[in-house]
Amino acid sequence: MASPMRVTGAWVQLLSDWLDRENLPAPELRAVLDSRGPADVVDLPLWRRLLEQAVALRPGATAPGLAIGALVQPRHVGVLGYLTLTCQTLGEVMLAYQRYESLFYGRDLVQVQAGEAGMTLRWPGEASLGTLADSVSIAALVTFMRRLLEQGLAPRRVRFVFPAPAPAERRAYRAFFGCPVAFDAPHTEVVFPLSFLGLSLPRSDAGSRALLDRQARALLRALPDSDGFDRALQHTLVALLPEGRVSLARVAARLHVSPRTLQRRLARRRLNWQTLLDRTREQLAGHYLADPSLTLGEIALLLGYSEHSAFSRAYRGWTGRTPARDRRDHPPGS
Repeated sequence: MASPMRVTGAWVQLLSDWLDRENLPAPELRAVLDSRGPADVVDLPLWRRLLEQAVALRPGATAPGLAIGALVQPRHVGVLGYLTLTCQTLGEVMLAYQRYESLFYGRDLVQVQAGEAGMTLRWPGEASLGTLADSVSIAALVTFMRRLLEQGLAPRRVRFVFPAPAPAERRAYRAFFGCPVAFDAPHTEVVFPLSFLGLSLPRSDAGSRALLDRQARALLRALPDSDGFDRALQHTLVALLPEGRVSLARVAARLHVSPRTLQRRLARRRLNWQTLLDRTREQLAGHYLADPSLTLGEIALLLGYSEHSAFSRAYRGWTGRTPARDRRDHPPGS
């Protein structure tokens, strides 16, 4: 039996940001939004109700779902925000989204296909979240990619399952996405030109930059006297850890050196492979635990552990405490 679809507390904070931008007090609505922590699960019926209540405060607004989705930042997507930091190109981002979408919606839904038409991201019609929620999701997806690339890329086409809105709204959808937009489609779909897949991510977007800066500080604590090669080594580790197959041989291959050369470089620093791996994981664990949008299971994934229990055992070995206790005793912002 398929798991029920849901979103995260971090995602619904998009609505809080929209209320702020629209200068809407909405105390009752905000109370519900604020009661959900970033890592909490929010079921879809509640998410849809919250959206409907919010846009009802702006009667007559044109395509409000697009405006809400356009506010997306890495903090709204939790673990997926960190996973994009391991990607070098937009194509890698799309594949990472496909691989880990279940962390966001609770289920694997998207199909990613490459063909003559381009790179297609497609969601089955039965997975539609409704007019407002679908609009928010697809607007956020395209906005997030635009921010990663720091350019206003336009998809080749966008399709929605829900019925066509009024002419003014149809024009708003086309203007937002910069491409033809169809409605009453059998599935939700976004198609990007194949040429976009190789586009490099510049990493100077403010949201991504903040994540990278905090990550860099954590890595500096792992190797305080690091040089250029050490930093390249650590960044390679961070990129490979979520795949769960990190090894000295794979890291050496990414760095274009032999495993023996890498071992010699570590030995000069009085390190071995396991010590480096443990030290890097320990410092990243503290960094991730400080982010309330991440669950302990997602932190385990980012560190390359197949199970939360394996991460907890390792963390106890490093610190003498459990990650759950450290998060409870030292909550973010304390």
